[in-house]
Amino acid sequence: MKQILATTNDITLAVARLVLGIIFFLHGAQLTLGWFGGYGFSGTVHFFTSQLGIPAIFAVIAILAQFLGGLGLIVGLLSRIAAFGIACVMLVAVVKVHLAVGFFMNWYGAQKGEGYEYHLLVLVLCLLIMVKDAGALSIDRILSKE
Repeated sequence: MKQILATTNDITLAVARLVLGIIFFLHGAQLTLGWFGGYGFSGTVHFFTSQLGIPAIFAVIAILAQFLGGLGLIVGLLSRIAAFGIACVMLVAVVKVHLAVGFFMNWYGAQKGEGYEYHLLVLVLCLLIMVKDAGALSIDRILSKE
C-alpha cells in the first residue's frame, strides 16, 4: 500500500492531477448526477447498455471510475488507482467508439463523431500519474509520510 501512496512534493504533477481530476469530476457528474446537461446515472447506464453494448456492471464501473476517480484525483487520494480507472475507461472508449471515426476531433461537424486525440491526451496524463505519483497537495502525500 505504501508504494501506491508514495509521492513527491512536485507541484507540476499536482497541477496535472488537479486538472485531470476536475475534468473527470465534471464529466462524471454528468453521468452520475445528471449535472451540466448529462443524462444521470440510469440514463447513462441505459445508453451504455443499449447503444454501446456494454454490460450494465461495466457501465456502472465506468461511470463510477470517472466520477469517483475525478474526486480522488482532485484531493489526491489513491491517485494511481483513480488514474488507472480513468485510463481503462478511455481505452474502452477509443476501441468501442472513437477509433472508427479517426484521429481528429470533430471541430467542424464534418465527421460522424469525435476522433480519439483527446483520449490520447487523457491516457498520457493518467500514465504520468500512475508512473510518477500524485505530486504536492495530495492526501496520498500526507498518508505516505506517516
